Amino acid sequence: MNIDATFWVAVSFLIFVGLIFYLKVPQKIGRSLDESIKKIKEEIDNAEKLKDEAKNILGEYESKVGKSKEEIKNLIHKAEKQAEANIIKTNEEFHNIVENRKKAAEEKIKQMKTQAIKDVKNSSVDIAIRSIEKIIKNSIDKKKLDKIYISSIDEAKKILKNKSI
Repeated sequence: MNIDATFWVAVSFLIFVGLIFYLKVPQKIGRSLDESIKKIKEEIDNAEKLKDEAKNILGEYESKVGKSKEEIKNLIHKAEKQAEANIIKTNEEFHNIVENRKKAAEEKIKQMKTQAIKDVKNSSVDIAIRSIEKIIKNSIDKKKLDKIYISSIDEAKKILKNKSI
């Protein structure tokens, strides 16, 4: 029998395989793989739980965002109503002020008209008094008196015309 290197390689291979089975390396590798699989499953379960929690939190925040949008719409609507009310109030106040000024101007015009009428009456009285004074001073005869009377009337008319213009 010729023992060569191939034989010894085969013997050492068989011893090696025997030692592996004797030391229960395949069971240890299996247990190690089982533990790794178990850890991976736990991590997947934890990841799924975190995913579910994240979905719940996302749902809550989406609900809050929806509520916030609704509140913003309500606030905008209220602000628009308030702005309209302020515009209406300001407009009414403006119209009241204009109306009061208009009434004051009309009252002032009435006062000025009354004063103008008084002034015209006073001027007419003054003119009449002056005319009568002239008539009395120059009352010598009837012709002269008629002449003075006519000229006084003409003079009164001229003065009245000048004052009315």
